[in-house]
Amino acid sequence: MDLFLLEKTLLGLFLAVIVAIAISKLRSKKFKLPPGPIPVPVFGNWLQVGDDLNHRNLTDLAKKFGDCFLLRMGQRNLVVVSSPELAKEVLHTQAVEFGSRTRNVVVDIFNGKGQDMVFCVYGVHWRNMRRIMTVPFFTNRVVQQYRYGWESEAAAVVEDVRKHPEAATSGMVLRRRLQLMMYNNVYKILFDRRFESEEDPLFVKLKGSNGDRSRLAQSFDYNYGDFIPILRPFLRGYLKICKGVKAKRIQLFKNYFIDERKKLSSTHATTNEGLKCAIDHILKAQQKGEINETNIYHVVDNINAAAIESTLLSIEWGIAELVNHPDSQKKLREELDTVLGRGVQITEPDIQKLPYLQAVIKETLRLRMTIPLLLPHMNLKDAKLSGFDIPAGSKILVNAWWLANNPAMWKKPEEFRPERFLEEESKVEANGNDFRYLPFGVGRRSCPGIILALPILCITIGRLVQNFELLPPPGQSKLDTLEKCGQFSLHILKHSTIVMKPTA
Repeated sequence: MDLFLLEKTLLGLFLAVIVAIAISKLRSKKFKLPPGPIPVPVFGNWLQVGDDLNHRNLTDLAKKFGDCFLLRMGQRNLVVVSSPELAKEVLHTQAVEFGSRTRNVVVDIFNGKGQDMVFCVYGVHWRNMRRIMTVPFFTNRVVQQYRYGWESEAAAVVEDVRKHPEAATSGMVLRRRLQLMMYNNVYKILFDRRFESEEDPLFVKLKGSNGDRSRLAQSFDYNYGDFIPILRPFLRGYLKICKGVKAKRIQLFKNYFIDERKKLSSTHATTNEGLKCAIDHILKAQQKGEINETNIYHVVDNINAAAIESTLLSIEWGIAELVNHPDSQKKLREELDTVLGRGVQITEPDIQKLPYLQAVIKETLRLRMTIPLLLPHMNLKDAKLSGFDIPAGSKILVNAWWLANNPAMWKKPEEFRPERFLEEESKVEANGNDFRYLPFGVGRRSCPGIILALPILCITIGRLVQNFELLPPPGQSKLDTLEKCGQFSLHILKHSTIVMKPTA
């Protein structure tokens, strides 16, 4: 009997929702919406297209519905843009109108409903956070201050690989050592800290915490509850896990890093000259009342989630492509030896003298864009795009991967060919000067980390190619570069074993 009553209750709720939606539709203003598959009540297009809204699936839909199309994902409007002209409209011409970020139920947990810099609404808070973060992180002065550390960390990777003779025969999973390098690069800037080895207990804790956060935030498994509010109760267990991970992360950052810098700053004069690392600048902004304690934790979370993982993924993709394209690897090594001299290790100022190295990095970021849909945008008010009405609160995705891999705009885009950036695409840069190529986005909400990521990529890949011949493991002709897509980033499915034979 109880089961019968439950069924009747659920059916009644379902019908009530449909009636409410129908009445809302009748009362709502008439929009000229972008084309797209026909939605059904409550579920929209979710049952047709599924949860996995990755760049390749959205490219297939763009081929069918056009460069601007609409998906109704439950109660959410999702507009996908797939041409350079429309990307310019969203990211540049109407950058204010589309300058906010949509979030989801999981992102809201990890970023405190917009208390961070990356996912906050466009406005005073975002401008304040961006200003505070620029000085300690995103200037050329920071590059010059820390580039010696990046060079030292890359040298340490080379030295550690040489200490393992099996790397030259059976190979090693290089990602693990590169991960330690990236943590050291970022934590030196952020907290003036580094970790001595992969076994460092604090490094292990941080890596585990960041891994848990990435797995939970990147999964498509929670989309149904995000798209359809009446299904959200079924996400209760998932969201509880997310809240637990967030609480542990805040405690980890507080106990081992933030409180330590607070103690140091309390014993030293807080003049600009005394500010040693990024967190010192951020804490000074808190003392002035410009941000609060919650903002600090979420900014630290942003840096951990974005700066470390995205750059590491790009290094990993670049190495994999060079292993699978030995001619490109040989050409790069010859450039390094010719320009710098054999055995002379690359430094940051050398990058401008190495056009083929720059082309390798550009081609990696084109073919294997680590954030292929950029981060989502949102319009706070009703807007116009390509002659269509975009209702307020719509999620706008720019399919940057397709812009950079569309055969109508690029010569043989499926090929890894660095030469294109020395030949027909020689004027294209990663900073968004061409709207076909936006690995870091462009405009107000572009990724400011480009100023750090590019030199780290060049130094790391340059030193590895200088010192080792990078090969697939015995018995394999190529590395497996099958992709794994998350909500935001593009990974290699399998972290490959790489043979690293020291060069003469």
